Amino acid sequence: MDNNSTSLNQASSPVAQASSQSKSAPSHSFSKTEAIKFGLNFFKANISVFVKLALVVVAINIVVGIISGMFDRTPINLLWSLVSFAISIVVQVGFTKIILDLHDGKPLNFSHLYMLYPLALRFLGASILYGFIVAVGLILFIVPGVIWALKFQFYSFLIVDKNIGIMDSLKKSSAMTEGIKMNLFLFAFILVVINIAGALALIIGLFVTIPTTIMATVYVYRKLLSKTPEA
Repeated sequence: MDNNSTSLNQASSPVAQASSQSKSAPSHSFSKTEAIKFGLNFFKANISVFVKLALVVVAINIVVGIISGMFDRTPINLLWSLVSFAISIVVQVGFTKIILDLHDGKPLNFSHLYMLYPLALRFLGASILYGFIVAVGLILFIVPGVIWALKFQFYSFLIVDKNIGIMDSLKKSSAMTEGIKMNLFLFAFILVVINIAGALALIIGLFVTIPTTIMATVYVYRKLLSKTPEA
């Protein structure tokens, strides 16, 4: 049920209102269909932007790879490995900021790919903690891992978007996803199916499905964030 839908008949008593509310979807739910439609329409309207972004990210990876090859089997290989890993984290932070800005109607800003390096250590720490939590959950009969993965999935967006700490990002994500785990699971499943279909379409389809599913996820993040009360 979409959270924008309203009842045609207003309950006239507190008891009836409580009954109606108990049967309705959580106030911060979302529509999977609307999210995917948004992602696809956004991609179609901004194809050139995504091409530019993809080319820049690929170029960065190529340059880093070339330099890694130059330092292979040299005394500074380990040092460069650490540097290249740090670069990848900074780029991930910048990429996250870019897709959030694109959703919000802001222009493509490549400086985010290196200017947000102060968030890199926090981003990495949260990623490690998130991975550890999910791994422990998967060991505990898999289901807890899936639930925790869904529960805390927006930590990275929150760190970059709201500049909050590691634990606060996990707590906020937990609040945003409260009561809608199944909807999020089905949404994630649909996104996986979409990208599998893209891969089967001679790989070329991924150039459409990856941006579409990324922006659909950003749409859901923004929708849930706007409907989650501040702690």
